Amino acid sequence: MDVLMRAVDVSKRYDGFMLDDISLSVPAGTVVGLVGSNGSGKTTTIKALLGMIEVDGGIIELLGCDPVAAGAQLDAVKQRVGVVLDTCAFPVTMRVRDVATLGRGAYAHWDGARFVQLCERFELAAKKPVKDLSRGMGMKLTLAFALAHQPQVLVLDEATAGLDPLAREEVLDILCSFMEEQDHAILMSTHITTDLERIADEVVCIADGRIAFRLSKEAICDEAGIARCRAADKERIASASVLPRGALRMMQRGMGIDVLVPDRFAFGRTFPDIPVDRASIEDYMTIALKGEAL
Repeated sequence: MDVLMRAVDVSKRYDGFMLDDISLSVPAGTVVGLVGSNGSGKTTTIKALLGMIEVDGGIIELLGCDPVAAGAQLDAVKQRVGVVLDTCAFPVTMRVRDVATLGRGAYAHWDGARFVQLCERFELAAKKPVKDLSRGMGMKLTLAFALAHQPQVLVLDEATAGLDPLAREEVLDILCSFMEEQDHAILMSTHITTDLERIADEVVCIADGRIAFRLSKEAICDEAGIARCRAADKERIASASVLPRGALRMMQRGMGIDVLVPDRFAFGRTFPDIPVDRASIEDYMTIALKGEAL
């Protein structure tokens, strides 16, 4: 499987913050979700992968190329990458239809008909100035632009933020269609973890500039679970020899305790009297980051 984006032991230091030994990869045919709290390092990681910032250490590869390097190879790579950052970067005086002029000038494979189709689907009026677009509409315009130049890789930073639920579903449908091509890939940073539950193959969580966990979506949503325990169950669970040492984390919830377990089926066989719910990505991330070892 070809890896289209890769970071290996990447570090970047700012005053008061450091991206520390970040390693992740985005293979062809996969959607990788990037999660974490505000200020954790998600956007810095994305900018490093795109060559928007120089890193202090480690290796970055974008479609087999160092994205900071200059030359014709990098120009060809940029043609194959679509980017939707968390702000609409088009000049505010432009109208929606004028954005196509930028696409025609910048991209060899610009598809004007596709751009018009997407704008119509997103209900973006051709004559509307960019300055009059809401945050959500600006994201739709940026996504239409990114898809219209026929990229192989999409990099999305909070691309569904500001969209109503119906619009988010529509965007996710489009992303699923994009992934029907086996050589395509998506790196998607978002706080809306339910979006990742629908389309992601892998989830990478960054906390305080480090990788907190990197797991397949199936390992989180299909295998892991949240055991709803009473305080009296804590010692019984902690001393169970069949459970992996150091693998359980817990969080106090009112009078009870939520325990994050990596295999809810094995836990259920060991403790049939304790209810275990399927874990969501948000559940898993919350207890993994804020909970304590059992």
